[in-house]
Amino acid sequence: MVLYLMIVLMVGGTLALLDLGRAEDPDFTFKVMVVRTLWPGATAREVETELTERIEKKLQETPWLDVLKSASRAGESLIFIQLKDYTPKQEAPEAWRQVRKKLDDIRHTLPAGVEGPLPNDDFGDVYVSIYALTGVGYDQAELRRTAVRVQRALRALPDVKKVDLLGVQDEKIFVEMAPQRLAGLGLTPAMVADALARQNAVQPAGFVETASDRVRLRVTGAFDSVEAIRAAELAVGGRHLRLGDIATVTRGFADPPNPRMRVDGRDAVGIAVAMARGGDVIALGRALEAEIAAQEKALPLGLTVTQVADQPAVVRVSLNLFLKTLAEAVAIVLAVSFLSLGLRTGMVVALSIPLVLAVTFLLMKIFGIDLHRISLGALIIALGLLVDDAIIAAEMMVVKIEQGWEKFKAATFAYTSTAFPMLTGTLITAAAFTPVGFARSGAGEYAFAIFAVTTIALLVSWVVAVIFTPWIGYRILDEKALRKYGEAHHGDVYDTPFYRRFKALIEWCLRRRWSVIGLTVLAFAGGMALFKFGVQYQFFPPSNRSELIVDLWLPQGASLKATETEVKRVEALLAEDGVRDQLANVASYIGNGAPRFYLPLDQQLFNDNFGQLVVVTKDLEAREAVRQHLQVAFAAPDGSWSHLRTRVQRLENGPPVGYPVVFRVGGEDLETLRGIAGEVAATMRANPNVTNVHLDWNEKAKSVRVVIDQDRARTLGVSSQDVARTLQAHQQGVALTQYREGDQLIDVVWRADASGRGRLDRLADLPVPTATGKWLPLAQVARLEPVLEESVIWRRNRLPTIQVRADLANDKVTAPTVTQQIDPQLAALRARLPPGYRIEIGGTIEEAAKNEAALKAVMPLMIVAVVTLLMVQLQSMRRTAMALLTAPLGLIGVALALFALSAPFGFVATLGVIALMGMILRNSVILVDQIDQDEKAGKHRWDAIVGAAVRRSRPIMLTAAAAVLAMIPLTRQIFWGPMAVAIMGGLIVATVLTLLFLPALYAAWYRVREPA
Repeated sequence: MVLYLMIVLMVGGTLALLDLGRAEDPDFTFKVMVVRTLWPGATAREVETELTERIEKKLQETPWLDVLKSASRAGESLIFIQLKDYTPKQEAPEAWRQVRKKLDDIRHTLPAGVEGPLPNDDFGDVYVSIYALTGVGYDQAELRRTAVRVQRALRALPDVKKVDLLGVQDEKIFVEMAPQRLAGLGLTPAMVADALARQNAVQPAGFVETASDRVRLRVTGAFDSVEAIRAAELAVGGRHLRLGDIATVTRGFADPPNPRMRVDGRDAVGIAVAMARGGDVIALGRALEAEIAAQEKALPLGLTVTQVADQPAVVRVSLNLFLKTLAEAVAIVLAVSFLSLGLRTGMVVALSIPLVLAVTFLLMKIFGIDLHRISLGALIIALGLLVDDAIIAAEMMVVKIEQGWEKFKAATFAYTSTAFPMLTGTLITAAAFTPVGFARSGAGEYAFAIFAVTTIALLVSWVVAVIFTPWIGYRILDEKALRKYGEAHHGDVYDTPFYRRFKALIEWCLRRRWSVIGLTVLAFAGGMALFKFGVQYQFFPPSNRSELIVDLWLPQGASLKATETEVKRVEALLAEDGVRDQLANVASYIGNGAPRFYLPLDQQLFNDNFGQLVVVTKDLEAREAVRQHLQVAFAAPDGSWSHLRTRVQRLENGPPVGYPVVFRVGGEDLETLRGIAGEVAATMRANPNVTNVHLDWNEKAKSVRVVIDQDRARTLGVSSQDVARTLQAHQQGVALTQYREGDQLIDVVWRADASGRGRLDRLADLPVPTATGKWLPLAQVARLEPVLEESVIWRRNRLPTIQVRADLANDKVTAPTVTQQIDPQLAALRARLPPGYRIEIGGTIEEAAKNEAALKAVMPLMIVAVVTLLMVQLQSMRRTAMALLTAPLGLIGVALALFALSAPFGFVATLGVIALMGMILRNSVILVDQIDQDEKAGKHRWDAIVGAAVRRSRPIMLTAAAAVLAMIPLTRQIFWGPMAVAIMGGLIVATVLTLLFLPALYAAWYRVREPA
């Protein structure tokens, strides 16, 4: 029966492994929604006070709301609604429903002319694959039409949630004419719009009902070509004129253009694919590859599809790397087992590993846990632990057989004597992970699989150790050889040189117990000091992906065309000899940030003066070389890039933070706010460890205020609305009607000809229509005043807030370290702030504090669970206290290892320390329980302490060695490296102290005397 169960579980686990979902990151609820509202013509200040404030006031009622952030720009309001980190996953959709409801409630109260609000709760969607369609000799319209066909085909694939097009340029039909000629003809854009709309309208013409049929009547006249628009007739002063006779009618693209996309130096239309929740990204990647290959065969000659974001490939590489790491860890654990226990005993332990992993995979499939960065890391953490129970059970069997017991009796004794202590130790180790599993934070949700997978693997390992390992041992162990070995040692298998020397060391520690305790306390104090002054802190380690993100910020108010020019300059840098060979591709986004192709991406939205390039290098070495090349180029002494704010960054792990070092300044008055922020920036610039210090408000933007003489304007029959509409019509254009083509609605736009657009010096002569139908120059009713106005006003929880942000100047320091250097220097400035103003810490240290607080909130639950389990097992307050006192001792080794290897202590290393505490407590329980058993068996307390330490030394050291050595493959990884270092250093030191310090503490606590 046992063999049958083993076979069934192995087969089931193998099938589950093949069927488990694959992803780069675990499913994560992105608790941010964006609400965009447009108010053309309004200044940033008007948008803030009359639009953003109204919407924010209503949205403050949103359930689970944490932070309201908003950016008010000229003509646009962007509001970011951020829910609390601990918002339950299932509550987020309801919160977004409430947001939409509240927006509907206030829509009618917003100023006239407002477009929106437009909520977007898909802000956190990740595009697993992004393709770019480019072609020599093809314009944007042809690219869009082809992209729509590809989009339709990809949307039909399984596991595809949505397919979006990027960088699409709206088509327009422009009707251009000199303003003076328009005035000379006595025409207005409204008259032209009315004439075109009457001809182009789609109206029901009724139908004729006969005895047998219903025959519908259709009226022609709708525009079906640009030539038809040219031929449209206008009535002017009793004359009929063709539109084409008085104006130039052309088909083109929106001017100014929409946000654009370029790939490898060519204009492109992007096709971005998002995966449905719970899909297999690798399977989806294969389906996408096949469909794209089929679509490419049907493309017109000259069109090319380039993949610029390929998460399936990243996941494949990551999965292969982790499986390789897992295989290395398994090999190391097997080597430890065989070398320390011998061939047959090692085989007993070795056979338990695939069985435990198989059952773990089966349970992961049942509970819906996919293979991703976190679950694979948890498997490797668990690997060092899941052989512990098997080693203890196998070692107990071996010892009893060596002492002359029959194999069957030894197998049953291994079960009866160790099952409950092992279960307690297993539950204690699992309980140590409860802060990760139940932390109510974004990072806690992200890392939940650490708790789930580790707990599953540990409990499965206990079941295997108490049911299957004794059976395997009964079948494999050589009873004769083991008995012969025991007889050679006169029935005492611990009567060897090693154990005799170790026994002497234990007795020495008992005799000098207070010295041992004192030295341990001093070592612990030294470790804590090293933690404080020698170990750097970080939130999450950087990503090991090969992309670089290049940000370009032009002066506020810069045009999209100027941004495109600067993006092309960076593209030229990347096309230089020696650089291009290191790149896979370069995708450029103009006027908008890259779409979210990576979960923790700090996405940028809607800025004409912003450009972003995603540079995909061939490997990490190439990434660092290209990064260095760009940084050197941007810092050129000739100042060729000094008019831009540039940034070259690697992708980050964990919740998106943006800039690592941030201080927020909040207050009501904008000028006072800028002054305080300027002082904060000066303090930050004085620190050599930061660079690129700037304010997120940027500089003020140029504008021209058209000041209308209202009395004169009324006398002449001109209104402010007439002036605004005229300026808009002649500079950007005004829609007259729409040309319908397939699924497209193309605006027919009236605007001034090229000689009348984009010229500030000719604005005063612009003719403005009066109520009588006449025209007069703008200068007769208004004067033009150049001014500087706020380009953007950021608010946080309805209070104007400026962020002073900076990057790290080098990789030798971490963001929390630098922030803690700068913060005390702001004390004097904080002391003299006006009432209502404040300076707060943001960035990495703020996000880390949120997650630390979430972990600390669950710590009492963990402590209660651990203490309860200890009490159940040890049945003594004293012994429980002793076991608990050993748990922090691992921090000595953690501090030494992190300091020696220059590894930072952050969220991931914290996971290692949590796991470490469980491992230490497990070993302490085993030792203390053995002492208690020996005492109950009638031994003197001194002999019980020494004997228990000697007998439990081998399983404790073997399980520690297996856990430590299994971490070696993880040390090479950027993400898991700090955690592996923390576990290795802490467990090595803690194992030594468990075997030396704990017996000394036990002897001191119970005042044990050496027998005469």
